[in-house]
Amino acid sequence: MTDSFVLHQYGADAFNARYQDQDGRAAFSVSPASHNPNLIVKLSREALWSQHHPGTMGPDAAYFYFGPSRPSYSSVYGAGTPTPTPGFIVYGNNRNSIPMGHLRRQNREGSPSRYFTAQSGRDYKWKITAQRMELTDGRTTLAIWELSQPHEPFDARITIKQAGLALVTEIMTTLTINRMSENLGWA
Repeated sequence: MTDSFVLHQYGADAFNARYQDQDGRAAFSVSPASHNPNLIVKLSREALWSQHHPGTMGPDAAYFYFGPSRPSYSSVYGAGTPTPTPGFIVYGNNRNSIPMGHLRRQNREGSPSRYFTAQSGRDYKWKITAQRMELTDGRTTLAIWELSQPHEPFDARITIKQAGLALVTEIMTTLTINRMSENLGWA
């Protein structure tokens, strides 16, 4: 049994990317679902990929419902560009919504690390640097996302440990919201 799984990220835009495994199977995709009146982005886990990894659990999709857009002066899209404000996330067809800020809490002012509580009630920490993000449960590393080298055909890779399959959609959701917030200049 494999101890970890590598997904290649194609697309540098946090709002529109696809992830494939090393065999070329589609694993996840992130794409806009609507923009009327506010932006909605969908993260989808592919059924065929899940079938190849029996430990995969949890919802097969997450929806990012953003708040109204406002001019931003810290967005990578340019000063004054209308930028979505934080909203909430819904997993699958669940009726419960989770505020985006709750999935990227900062425990110490000035720290680049972000925390979230999974649906299981356990807390997790993303250690964030410019080139890399590492997810831990306090003792064990569950996933590592890192930008690719210029000669590689993909934009980034995420390595997910076997133990992370039980919450793989939550891992991908919080990775995506951290990348989105970085692009949008959210504190």
